[in-house]
Amino acid sequence: MTPLRIEGTRRLLLSAVLAAAFPTARAAGAPRPAEPAAKPGEASRLVRDGVVIEFSLEKVSGPDGKGPLMEGDYAEARFRMTDASSGRPVPGLKPAAWLDMAGVVGGRQGESRACKDKVALYLQGSVGIRPMVDLNSYYLLVMNQDASVSVIDPVVSMTGNTSLFATIMLKRPAADWRKSADERRLYLSTPRANEVAIVDAERFTVLETVAAGTAPTRLALQGDGRYLWVGNDAEEPRESGVTIVDTETLRKVAFVQTGRGHHEIAFSEGDRVAFVTNRAEGTVSVVDVTRLAKVKDLRTGPLPISIATSRHSQAIYVADGKAGTISVVDPDRLEVVKRLPAAPGLGPMRFTQDGRWGLVVNPAAKAVFVVDAADATLPHRIDLEGRPYQVAVTRGFAYVRLLDSEQVKMVNLLTLGHGKKPTVQGFSAGQGAPQLAGDLALADTVSAASTDAAVFVVNPAESTTYFYMEGMNAPMGSFGSYGHAATAAMVVDRSLKELEPGVYGAKLRVPAAGVYDVAFLLDNPRVLHCFSAEAAPNPALKQALGALGLQFLPVPASPTAGTTLPLRVKLTDPASGAPRTGLRDVTILYHRVPGGPKAEAVAVEKGEGVYEAALDLRFAGTWYALVGVPSLDVKPNQLPFRGIVVRDALTKAR
Repeated sequence: MTPLRIEGTRRLLLSAVLAAAFPTARAAGAPRPAEPAAKPGEASRLVRDGVVIEFSLEKVSGPDGKGPLMEGDYAEARFRMTDASSGRPVPGLKPAAWLDMAGVVGGRQGESRACKDKVALYLQGSVGIRPMVDLNSYYLLVMNQDASVSVIDPVVSMTGNTSLFATIMLKRPAADWRKSADERRLYLSTPRANEVAIVDAERFTVLETVAAGTAPTRLALQGDGRYLWVGNDAEEPRESGVTIVDTETLRKVAFVQTGRGHHEIAFSEGDRVAFVTNRAEGTVSVVDVTRLAKVKDLRTGPLPISIATSRHSQAIYVADGKAGTISVVDPDRLEVVKRLPAAPGLGPMRFTQDGRWGLVVNPAAKAVFVVDAADATLPHRIDLEGRPYQVAVTRGFAYVRLLDSEQVKMVNLLTLGHGKKPTVQGFSAGQGAPQLAGDLALADTVSAASTDAAVFVVNPAESTTYFYMEGMNAPMGSFGSYGHAATAAMVVDRSLKELEPGVYGAKLRVPAAGVYDVAFLLDNPRVLHCFSAEAAPNPALKQALGALGLQFLPVPASPTAGTTLPLRVKLTDPASGAPRTGLRDVTILYHRVPGGPKAEAVAVEKGEGVYEAALDLRFAGTWYALVGVPSLDVKPNQLPFRGIVVRDALTKAR
């Protein structure tokens, strides 16, 4: 299956809007409509077809968010839409927006284009012609079986090459992950390193690692985001429990011994109490969040396998794998108030977004049991032709993964309820059953896309991630593993959201100082307008940027073993973005993983900061390339690296 442009349908629509709304912009030599000047750094206002659009870019980081907007600051871009006559908000729209330096295309000085022309280029999704900030994008993160996470840009289509945006390298393989509510940070547990890795989800680099007890496995983030809870699956009883990490200081603040076995974690509404399962003890420990101390153990069954909180009832639900019951816990009384009989063999549980329906998979019974949180009953047992082992939910469907089939079953949430018959449909995510992969990941293999009606699905048996849109008979496309064994998926969203009725916004990090074109595109009413914003230089940030900026340029698709690959890199000044020329000692260190011999190649300058080296790729496999410049005291491990998948020559020929 060919590489996929995920937002292709919407981008084609927006391209049509661009052409229809501004036909003269595409006519050769035609005059362009004048753009009203907007004062940089202040809110801008536009009235079009009875709708008022007000733009602002305001600082949200720093002391109380005050002071001038500078490079490196976190800011919030907002577009407020109101009816010109009544002043009422205009909700339910789907605007698009881009931020780029004024008079620059894809970071290239001297390629000045009108803002409208740049939007047309952005909509093509071309490699190398991207805005500095795309407020319509998202990234697909794929956890790998080795100590890495692949970051894929589904919007940019690198035809015949790759959509791999970055690779996050960890000390040891990850078991579970969570993202912060603002999606700026990613937390990954690494049991073999006894640490939690904290990743900057803006730059996709590891910020810090935190010692998190013995065998840190399951992660849970409080609703307020203050504490990250880490389940310690230690064999030694005194080391088995939960480690609590302060997400502001990135330091361990407490360890609570709870009991033996694997731990799943849930919180009461308002984060007053945490509930921790102890699988080998047959108990659920109740931990007071204020005091970070255990206050009680509850007996919910001999094998508490999963736990979840319902927003609808605010009760806690515990599924027991051996007894086959689902216990309902009152978070105020801290007591089991009801047990729902299902069937032995229960597994993971997930509630719908509104908290009304809980779905519990049972691979032994080949069924999914549905909990109605409104009256604490089990209105449905959904029998399947396969063994379900994971469940994920979107607004409209519950996605059920099967161990022994490539089929993904979809339960229509609108068909749940007493007296109703649930509707189940499905699609194939590849050809291999997940159980063929051997050990399966604890983290979810299904992740909702940036819209409510699409998901990414990892098939661990094929190391392939599929993109599926609800209503289709089959996935629309797929992404390979780039030499890794894929195990789980997650989406980091950068797109505009409706923050309140009629207000659309997104948080971003200001990438550089200067004047920005802020392009705004709307299909109904038809609007293409370029606002302006300005960011001041940040002296402290300039000192911390380092000596070089590095960009790996695209390589030929699927290089084969035994060939020489011309690898090109672009080196720039990290503060100004200007090309770094005249460097005579640019070297590229490259090696095959795991454990391949290291080689070094000298890169020759080709002009405008571009340097090229010839890599002798003798063997098939995954190779890593790292750049160093001794004259600038830049070591290979200080800059981003590039992964290159080299195919066997015979495989390529077939």
